[in-house]
Amino acid sequence: MGLALAACAPPKFIGVPAPTPIPKDKKEQVLKLELKAFSSLEGWQGDDQRAALQAFIISCARIKKMPVGKLIAGNATIPGGTAGDWVPACAAAEKIDGSNSTQAKQFFEIWFTPYLVTDQGVDGAKGDNASGLFTGYFEPELAGAVKRGGVYQTPLYARPADLISASLGAFDDDFAGATIWGRVENGKLKPYASREAIENGTSGVSLKPLAWVADPVEAFFLHVQGSGRIRLGDGSVMRLGFAGKNGLKYRSIGRLLIDRGEIPADRLTMDSIAQWVRENPKKGRTLIQENPSFVFFRSLTGPGPIGAQGVALTPGRSLAVDRRFLPLGVPLWLETIHPLDKSRAFNRLMVAQDSGGAIKGVVRGDIFFGAGADARAMAGNMKRRGRYFILLPTTLLAK
Repeated sequence: MGLALAACAPPKFIGVPAPTPIPKDKKEQVLKLELKAFSSLEGWQGDDQRAALQAFIISCARIKKMPVGKLIAGNATIPGGTAGDWVPACAAAEKIDGSNSTQAKQFFEIWFTPYLVTDQGVDGAKGDNASGLFTGYFEPELAGAVKRGGVYQTPLYARPADLISASLGAFDDDFAGATIWGRVENGKLKPYASREAIENGTSGVSLKPLAWVADPVEAFFLHVQGSGRIRLGDGSVMRLGFAGKNGLKYRSIGRLLIDRGEIPADRLTMDSIAQWVRENPKKGRTLIQENPSFVFFRSLTGPGPIGAQGVALTPGRSLAVDRRFLPLGVPLWLETIHPLDKSRAFNRLMVAQDSGGAIKGVVRGDIFFGAGADARAMAGNMKRRGRYFILLPTTLLAK
C-alpha cells in the first residue's frame, strides 16, 4: 500500500505559511514538506521503534476522542489532516505486538509516509533549510518538604485562583496552538506578576506553596523543565506538573551569560550555568530574575510527567515542538548528534507530545530524556543541530 500511494501528489498544505500571526514589524516563516522514502531516513533500520509505537498509542487515545472531522492541529495550514485521517492507523497500532520490534517497524512503514520538514525562511526568501536546533529536558528530583522549615526555604507555588488561560484557537483558527495567560484587572486581561515581583514578595497576588525546596538554583531549573519530583523526608515522592505560567516571555539566562562573556558558547551547559550562579549568588539571583517567565505547578498522580498534549511523556521518545508549525501526536523521525558524544548519531523515532516557551521555529525540538542523573546529563548537554521528518498517514496522499 505504501509503494502504491508514494507516487501520488503531496498534501495541499506543502509550502503554506505558518498560521500564527506575526508582529507587523516581522514577516512569516514558511514551512515546506518534501516527500521522502523510509530508505532515505538515516538509521531507520537500526532503530527499535517499539517505545515510539507505545508513545504513539498513548497519543492516539487523545486523537480518537476528537470529532473525526476536526483538524488535529486546529488549522488547515498545519500538516496533519483531521482526526478521522488518523483513526485507521491508531486502530492498527493497538493490534501490534508491542514486544516485537519488527512488527513495530513494519507498522510505521505500512501506515505512514515520511516528509522532510524544511524551513523556507522569512516569506520563503531564505531558501530551504532543513537544519535546526535540538535541545533536551528532563524531570528533576529535588529534596524538599510540604512545610517551610530548616533548609527548605524556596517555595514552589500552586496555580493561583485568579490566573486565567485562553486558547486563542477557540476564537480564531489562525491562532491555533497559541495560549495566553494572565489575570483580569479592571475588566482587562493583563500578564501576571513577573518572576522578580513574585520572588521578591512585591507581586501583590495571593500564592499557595505546594512544596518547599532547599536549592533555589534547582528550583529555577524545575521551572524551566516544567515538571519534577520532590523527595520528602519520609522517603515518599511528590510529583509536580505544569499548571500554568504568568504569561511573560521566556528569556534564556544561558544566552545572557554568553552575550555578557561570562561563559563561552561551546561550554554552556546546565551544570556550567548552575556553577556560575552559585559562585555569584547576588548576581545569580538578579540573573535568574531577568527571565520574567514564572511557572506554577500541580500535584500529579499516576504516570507522568504530562506534556502539552495532555498525555504522559515517554523518556527518549517524546519531543516538544512549536505548535505553530507541527501538530501534537504525530510521529517524527529525528536525525541529530548524541549529546555526550559528538562522534555518534542520535537518530530515532519520536512523537510530538509537548511544547515549550523556548521551542520556537519550524525546525526546532526539545527531547524529553526522563528522570535521574543520566537524564540530567543528557538533557544538560543536548544542544545539537539536526533535522526531522514528519510521518503522515498514507491516506492523506490520496486527498
